[in-house]
Amino acid sequence: MSYEVLLYSNILLWVVVLALGAVVFGMVRQVGILHERVAPMGAMMNDHGPEVGEMAPDMKIAGIDGDLIRIGGAAADRKGRLLLFVSPTCPICKKLLPIAKSFASGEKLSVVLVGDGDVAEQRAMIAQHKLEGIPYVNSPQVGMTFQVGKLPYAILIDEDGVIRAKGLVNSREHLESLAIARETGYGTIQAYLKAQGYVKDDAAAHREAA
Repeated sequence: MSYEVLLYSNILLWVVVLALGAVVFGMVRQVGILHERVAPMGAMMNDHGPEVGEMAPDMKIAGIDGDLIRIGGAAADRKGRLLLFVSPTCPICKKLLPIAKSFASGEKLSVVLVGDGDVAEQRAMIAQHKLEGIPYVNSPQVGMTFQVGKLPYAILIDEDGVIRAKGLVNSREHLESLAIARETGYGTIQAYLKAQGYVKDDAAAHREAA
């Protein structure tokens, strides 16, 4: 009798363990889905740098190969610019690089990559991902000017030098949301929520967007 009770107890224990495992797996999957989701009106913004709708700071910074790269101001080629802040130590940045190249080509944007770190590591990343020919700035000045705190981060500047959208990005959908933001006039999720009356202040907009 005691043997059967012990057997049934073990079976019940394993059923509970398997059920808990299924629940944990489901939660992990949902977290992954939420991580990839993005609203169609712009990527998540979490910095306090120059605002959407303002002129981007006009700077000329030496690129990694010594050539001067202009960050803001009116574009001579009359094309918008996508500033993409990346790092060799950021796995998501490396995944995003070929996606960003394809996206910028489709949107007829010029890409400027911005890094801040060891030059040898930056050059290794350039070689690994075949980024030769793409302007690459390796300087803390740009990140500090735009007050970028997390990576990968993108800023979309139009041909006149106006910031049209910006935010954290980790997928093509996030990058495409910047282009949609430029078209709709809502540069961020927070701006959309506030304009639609879902929230009344910026703090609440950040909570809702998160």
